[in-house]
Amino acid sequence: MVEVKSRRGEYTGATRRALLDAAARLFTERGFAQTSLDDVAADARVTKGAIYHHFASKTGLFEALFDELEHTESGAARAAFEACEDPGAGVVAALDQFLRACSEPVYGALVFREAPLALGWDTLQRYEAKYSYGLLTDMLGALRGTGRIPIWGGDALPRVVFGMLSAAGQLLARTPPEDVERVRAECRVPFTALLVGLSSTTDS
Repeated sequence: MVEVKSRRGEYTGATRRALLDAAARLFTERGFAQTSLDDVAADARVTKGAIYHHFASKTGLFEALFDELEHTESGAARAAFEACEDPGAGVVAALDQFLRACSEPVYGALVFREAPLALGWDTLQRYEAKYSYGLLTDMLGALRGTGRIPIWGGDALPRVVFGMLSAAGQLLARTPPEDVERVRAECRVPFTALLVGLSSTTDS
């Protein structure tokens, strides 16, 4: 009985993985609005009923995929930050990781192009707080703790920086592959300048 349940669990997990992979391909290539659940089922070679066994709706399928993408990318950026002893170097490493992710077709397209349409503002805000914005405030807090940037009140500083990150992500997600390396380097400049500028204010 245990072996039967284990095999059933493996099949269920494999089906869910196939659905997420198919959704990632189709949402990236066609967009959320132009992709139906029938399309996803056909690409994953399962029945439409199998989708509803795992996800309540097309939006639910997209949200599960979005959560996975954000969890993975946030974890990679946090790992890049924590791998550096110096918080300043860690922030730059996390920034580079983020900019690389935004250049990737699936992450860039789904997070910056399709997510606002598929999930809506309130849901996006919830995921930002859970992943990217939460990581950003942690990193800024680490810089503040070392005296590298000034103490701030309210959400002004993290919100402004977060807005810059979002703008960079939007730009990279729409950049042709042949221009990605150049645009990524250009996006890096204002962030490093901001760090230098904030650091100089602590000396005045």
